[in-house]
Amino acid sequence: MACFFRRHIASKLSEALRQPEETFIPSLSAIPVSKKHQSSDFRLSVTSLLQNGILSSADDSQTKTEALVQRLKPDNVVEEVLVGRRAINFKINRSVLVQKMLEKLHEEGHLFGVKSELFSSLQRRKTLVEFSLFFSSSPNIAKKFHAGHLRSTIIGNFIANLKETLGHEVIRMNYLGDWGMQFGLLGAGFQNFGSEEKLKVNPLQHLFDVYVRVNKEAESDQNIWLTAREFFRSLEQGEEQALSLWQRFRDITIEEYQQVYERLGVHFDEYSGESFHRSQTKEVLQQLKDQGLLQTTEKGTGVVDLSSAKDMSYYSTVVRSDGTSLYITRDLAAAIDRKEKYAFDEMIYVTDKGQSGHFQQIFQILQAMGYEWAQSCLHVPFGRVQGMKTRLGEVVFLEDVLDESRVRMLRNMTASRTTKDLEDPEDTAQKVGISALIIQDFMGPLMSDYKFSWDQVLQAQGDTGVFLQYTHARLCSLMRMNENGLEATFDPQLLQEQCSIHILQHLLRYDEVLHKSLQDLQPKYLVNFLLTLCHLAATAHRTLPVKGSPTGQAEARLQLFKGTCTVLANGMKILGITPVEKM
Repeated sequence: MACFFRRHIASKLSEALRQPEETFIPSLSAIPVSKKHQSSDFRLSVTSLLQNGILSSADDSQTKTEALVQRLKPDNVVEEVLVGRRAINFKINRSVLVQKMLEKLHEEGHLFGVKSELFSSLQRRKTLVEFSLFFSSSPNIAKKFHAGHLRSTIIGNFIANLKETLGHEVIRMNYLGDWGMQFGLLGAGFQNFGSEEKLKVNPLQHLFDVYVRVNKEAESDQNIWLTAREFFRSLEQGEEQALSLWQRFRDITIEEYQQVYERLGVHFDEYSGESFHRSQTKEVLQQLKDQGLLQTTEKGTGVVDLSSAKDMSYYSTVVRSDGTSLYITRDLAAAIDRKEKYAFDEMIYVTDKGQSGHFQQIFQILQAMGYEWAQSCLHVPFGRVQGMKTRLGEVVFLEDVLDESRVRMLRNMTASRTTKDLEDPEDTAQKVGISALIIQDFMGPLMSDYKFSWDQVLQAQGDTGVFLQYTHARLCSLMRMNENGLEATFDPQLLQEQCSIHILQHLLRYDEVLHKSLQDLQPKYLVNFLLTLCHLAATAHRTLPVKGSPTGQAEARLQLFKGTCTVLANGMKILGITPVEKM
């Protein structure tokens, strides 16, 4: 695979320039197939030579580069060394490229790309990923799972999958908004509008209806707010009746959330929540007070001054005037508790970009309290989805979105001539529908808002999740039809067509794509890589028939398609997509 070739080229550079091989490995990149001006496979930028001090900026870099190329003689692996535009290009011997790539694909399977020397210096860390916090990923208790929660769930799942794939120990945490004034409102609402009968029939829907109604009533009735505050105060003080009702609401909510997460193929190692840390908030507030960080405003609220000039021009409120906690207080307690409990090396919060200020304040307060590990806490923000609708109009609940994607996908599959007989068409439709949702979401930068389109998301052609699944299923079908032809040995000379070489050149980039994804925690690189691989595979499938070809040639082509199928499945799983083998 790429590491063999990258290491070989680095050794040639090391010998010519008398620098360690490791100096060159990060600077050698596989050339994207779509941007090839020549048939070269790797590029070393002159800029990297300047940055490493190998070339002086005062030198005529082009002349120096040309002189260097003259010293880098071709061999049985690198058949050409060429001067490019501010770069040196290396072309791999085509037979060696085919042989080495397909051997590695066969030997490494799901570990292909993961064993790259690009990750040799990577420290395997303990990472806690929280798909979390209100308004974003983990929804509030007693509220239906809103369609907007989809983004944080699938983004958090991608980050956790990527980290695990690359050898990190990952703790997946769902942090529930299960405490706070919204429970005061819900408690007051249930006392006034709740129905035990409706709670038995459709528990979470009824709680949601009660919550919506009490919020509306509270707009014009100040007494409801007073009752809500009193209910929350009784919760904070641990009164049995209030806690019993709260626990009931929490159990109802988690049960329904687990069903939705199961449909998405997402699991958590722990369901935590604000309530777990309600007693610890007092310790946090006392610590802030002891360190002289807690100040009281004229309104009686407790705040922490975060301004650089310490003039209260920028501060964070951490306790209400009546002494009850805020969610930032509980988040501070949660962070401290997690560090003590898990000894994580890094903690990643995945929520929408509207929460950026909140997390900035948390990290600042923790550092002010002397917790240097706060520097290893990271907020991954994302934009919002616009225009998500069903046939009935605006979608509010994620279940409706998942149902809608399954129904539409099943209808499309039924109408397609290529659809195979399936044991469970609805299950396949659901997996493909979820793939479509994930790919549309992951196409661009996470910070960008995007407009959702049902017509676009479920297209079988073009860059969609449906196309991705279809390509994988088609390759699986090819493997099934030729199970006896998958020999480990083959003649690389029988796989020299340009479309074959293009696939292998593209696969050279897989480890780089994983590395870039890890650096930026953005799924778009992997999505674009997989979709390009699908297009290359589709071309090869049309032009490289297996059936009717001579035995040796058929075996070589099958190895190529099997390796392609393996990488597609590997990448899809990292994205949180379950590959289907028939559709």
